Amino acid sequence: MDRLSRMLAAAQGMGGMGGGPAPDTNLIDNSETVYISSLALLKMLRHGRAGVPMEVMGLMLGEFVDDYTVRVVDVFAMPQSGTGVSVEAVDPVFQTKMMDMLRQTGRQETVVGWYHSHPGFGCWLSSVDINTQQSFEQLTPRAVAVVVDPIQSVKGKVVIDAFRLINPQTLMMGHEPRQTTSNVGHLNKPSIQALIHGLNRHYYSIGINYRKTALEENMLMNLHKHVWTEALLMDDFKGEGERNNDRLQKLVSLAEGYEKRVKEETELTKDQLKTRYVGKVDPKKHIEDVGQQLIEDNIVSVSRQMIDKEASVPKSNSRQTGHANGNDDDEMEE
Repeated sequence: MDRLSRMLAAAQGMGGMGGGPAPDTNLIDNSETVYISSLALLKMLRHGRAGVPMEVMGLMLGEFVDDYTVRVVDVFAMPQSGTGVSVEAVDPVFQTKMMDMLRQTGRQETVVGWYHSHPGFGCWLSSVDINTQQSFEQLTPRAVAVVVDPIQSVKGKVVIDAFRLINPQTLMMGHEPRQTTSNVGHLNKPSIQALIHGLNRHYYSIGINYRKTALEENMLMNLHKHVWTEALLMDDFKGEGERNNDRLQKLVSLAEGYEKRVKEETELTKDQLKTRYVGKVDPKKHIEDVGQQLIEDNIVSVSRQMIDKEASVPKSNSRQTGHANGNDDDEMEE
């Protein structure tokens, strides 16, 4: 306790050294926002899904625009192996080679932070992640650690968060880690899991936003675009036959269940019928659905086969047939 008091007194003495007030310093603002491009977000999600159930990590490229904006334009994966809750340290040799190759392609941005995945257990920083973030902040004080959850992320909602460490000396002196000038830093409610693992004690959260250009928006619109030729693609005959057999067997079992239900209905009273089949599968409705789907799929399959057969007939045979018919007509006229 005495040692802590001496440290606080020394810090206060350094602040008031020379009899004058402490010099003004640039404090980090809670309205600081990390803008992630669509390309970088897609790469992070694809990399995270490819590594499930292990953690993966990579570096983020971009720039610090001003005191309130961090722009991430691209990311690249790192060859680190991970466990369920931690990843290894960054390989500096691979990082240097990758940065040199990116500069040759015209990518002049610098490293603004790193990202890693937490598959299935939310966005927060473990003790190993905090140590990794400390090494990044020693090189770049404004470095950002982004955590993405590829398991909980669904279409339209990405589970992602950005963090930066809190200086422990600032907390010991009773100062806030960031100055508050707006409500931007309080718009996203922190999760209970992150609060348990040290959020607002060892690190704080930074707001994330997404900025799309016209070209990026066109790229995203064409990502899952359907073309008219997809309807003409033929399915695998073996797989289609197995599906038909499964549906036929399902129809047989549903028909037996429906027959059983009809016999029971003749033996039960009206009051018993009201509660007899509550919460149970209605075989009659399922027979209609499965039968209709079976008929529709087979009609479409046969139509595709006929179109494919007609399209695959050589044109030379049709031309020869046409010439032969023309010669026969001439002979008939003579």
